[in-house]
Amino acid sequence: MQEQDLIKKDIAKFLDKHYHKELLRFVTVGSVDDGKSTLIGRLLYDTGAVYDDQVASVKKAHGTTGEGEIDYAFLLDGLKAEREQGITIDVAYRYFATEKRKFILADTPGHIQYTRNMATGASTADVALILIDARLGGQIQSRRHATIASLLGIKYLFVCINKMDLVNYDQKIFEKIKKDFGKFVSSLHFRDILYFPVSALKGDNIVHASPKTPWFKGGPILKALETIKIDRDQSKHAFAFPIQYVLRPNLDFRGYAGTIISGSVKKGDEVLILPSGKKNKVKSIVTYDGELKEANAPLAVTITLKDEVDISRGDVLVHAKHDLKPAHQLKATLVWMHEKPLEVGCPYWIKHTSRMVTGQVDKIEEIVDVNTFCGVKAEGMNLNDIGRVVISVNRPLMVDGYRHNRLAGAFILIDRVSNATVGAGMIDSFSEGVLGDAQTEEIVLNLDKALVERLRQEANWKQMSLEEMLNEMIARTGKGNS
Repeated sequence: MQEQDLIKKDIAKFLDKHYHKELLRFVTVGSVDDGKSTLIGRLLYDTGAVYDDQVASVKKAHGTTGEGEIDYAFLLDGLKAEREQGITIDVAYRYFATEKRKFILADTPGHIQYTRNMATGASTADVALILIDARLGGQIQSRRHATIASLLGIKYLFVCINKMDLVNYDQKIFEKIKKDFGKFVSSLHFRDILYFPVSALKGDNIVHASPKTPWFKGGPILKALETIKIDRDQSKHAFAFPIQYVLRPNLDFRGYAGTIISGSVKKGDEVLILPSGKKNKVKSIVTYDGELKEANAPLAVTITLKDEVDISRGDVLVHAKHDLKPAHQLKATLVWMHEKPLEVGCPYWIKHTSRMVTGQVDKIEEIVDVNTFCGVKAEGMNLNDIGRVVISVNRPLMVDGYRHNRLAGAFILIDRVSNATVGAGMIDSFSEGVLGDAQTEEIVLNLDKALVERLRQEANWKQMSLEEMLNEMIARTGKGNS
């Protein structure tokens, strides 16, 4: 039964079917004017996800092309500046569904100065659609976007070689771009890479297979989006629940609101509160629609606990066996997103899940060359640079590697003066700190750069890591108290 018929006959059954459809998030990336917004507009139009009044509005405001087609990009580019300049600036999110899947798409800008917006739009995607102009081939910005998509943990890359109508659907041009660009992206960390010859304006190989490319047997983009297997591993990991807000509407209720970033939790489960290490039990799991017996990632819920304890924003609830580790030093891949260059040794706010701490970049190990994906030595980082850095924090963060858990392995850097987000990072590895000891916590909370430097000089600890220094201070404190 078609969905339209089901809506008429049994709306409750349709809603239940729609609710249980698998959700896929995808993002369009690539260089400027390669046709990202046009492709998405065409996809929405051909799947019936655009209302008649929207089409009429675009026709009235912008007319049609010489061949009677509307400008599909204007279905996405909603900002006044975008329509005036004919470019995408902000990230445009759209929702649509087919009979097989639900989709949330993010249309991102191609201009180099808006790369930070591209990184934002791609951060939650399962699939990246990278568009390449068939006349120009892969550009530097194409390689930069592919690199960022790979670093963000996107597993699937669809390379859409667009504007094939302008090269007469020439298979040789398609194969040459596929070979040249394939040499670069094959070195990245994608699980699978698919190639499509398309014309966003004409609709070739977007929703329906095109008769103009009989030599291409791969099927249209929509078919691949509907059928590609997405392995969401959030629920397979151990339970972790960063607390975002403490709800206290009255004296009889104290709940802890947040989003489960991995695993699942049941009513009655014993949990640990990090970083304190205190134990408690889940009393109830509350949502807007009522209480649940069990909740899985990535559901947003409010959890109440059996015993009242001191818990605040940034603390994390976990099971006894959990994946998170306390880290005082991070090795991370950092995308710099601000015109003001990175200052090594300068304090920044570091926001990880719901926890905010002070930290600094101690060292820039290398900058990633987006042409070769190789690292080059550098003293600083400028706008749109991608670098591998070492970061230290003044209080422990409960982290996981980004490749293992995207939500527990991501963070942002915030300028302490302007409150601007200046960088986005993915944790590659980390040095575990000492946690659960009251003396350790006290030392870490009061530790500052000047103290560390003085201890290194006076106590001959120059070769010690931060963890070794902490352990030595704990030992000395213990001797002093005995």
